Amino acid sequence: MAAAADAEGRRPRYASLVEALPAVVPFVPPEALERRVGRPLRVRIGANESAFGPSPKAVAAMAAEAARVNWYGDPEGFELRSALARRHGVSIDNVVLGGGVDELLGLVVRAFIDPGDVVTMSHGGYPTFAFHVNGFGGRFATAPYRDDRNDPEALAEAARRAGARLVYLSNPDNPSGSWLPAAAQRELIERLPPGVVLALDEAYADFAPADSIPEIDPEDPRVIRLRTFSKAFGLAGLRVGYAIAPAETIRAFDKIRNHFAVGRLAQAGALASLGDPEFIASVVREVAEGRREYQRLADELGLKALPSATNFVSIDVGSAERAKAVLATLLEEHGVFIRMPGLPPLNRCVRVTIGTASDRAAFAEAFRQVLKRV
Repeated sequence: MAAAADAEGRRPRYASLVEALPAVVPFVPPEALERRVGRPLRVRIGANESAFGPSPKAVAAMAAEAARVNWYGDPEGFELRSALARRHGVSIDNVVLGGGVDELLGLVVRAFIDPGDVVTMSHGGYPTFAFHVNGFGGRFATAPYRDDRNDPEALAEAARRAGARLVYLSNPDNPSGSWLPAAAQRELIERLPPGVVLALDEAYADFAPADSIPEIDPEDPRVIRLRTFSKAFGLAGLRVGYAIAPAETIRAFDKIRNHFAVGRLAQAGALASLGDPEFIASVVREVAEGRREYQRLADELGLKALPSATNFVSIDVGSAERAKAVLATLLEEHGVFIRMPGLPPLNRCVRVTIGTASDRAAFAEAFRQVLKRV
């Protein structure tokens, strides 16, 4: 008893916000699933990574830079930011780097949200954004999906009604794969109450129709655009993302960001990837073919594949219970890793990343077998 009391006395005092939060892991990683089942995955198509690898030019650039990893990367990311500014037709002062979109989302929340402030997003939207909002003490006012898509009118109304300071929209969307026309996004921006900021997550923009990516003045104080090298560019393991925002917002980020989050190899690989548009175009074409294959598979099995402009497809299997059973059986009996959305209404679906041709064939074979039993 005395020992327990002594141990309690030595226990550090955590911040009240941390004490109040439940233990949460936004995503169970595939490596943890391998440890759970005791063997390597046979097919890894659940994390929306690129199955097609990085550009050979990126690999060569990183290999050449490897001997200099004893040096820190440029904390300003000048060369990469300059290349991104040229790519998007903006000033370098409108670009900031971060350790993937996930870190940048945390930066956005930290920059704009005080404890108790309200944030609006779609109910069941990207879990990592919710993780950051909770971690910085924000509160949610969510809007429902409509027809398995983000509802911009409902998002604007929820933000107005709750007095939100920040609205999050993923376009194309994770986990549904859906997308909004550029005009609908511009209407959402115009409907936002004064002082509200839209965090526009465009992680899957490279796969999206051209008319779903709006033209937005980089100095518009209402919008922060977020992009990544994790999807079409195949650099998920390096953690390279960037935001395009007004120069004033970028200066605010510079006050609080991790200036060394994007390391030397990451900057070299990302910069070289920008110089290989033919490779990126080939990935986009292969992903489009994979989406068509999954659509045909769903049709064959009497299921519905939700329309997608991403590198994954969500397939409606009828209920959350069945979706969970499909995931578990695919993993445990076939070594196939896929995921499912966590909240209704989309948790009636399983979400499958576009793998290589052999990945897709292995998944299709296993999926057919599992659906006969589940």
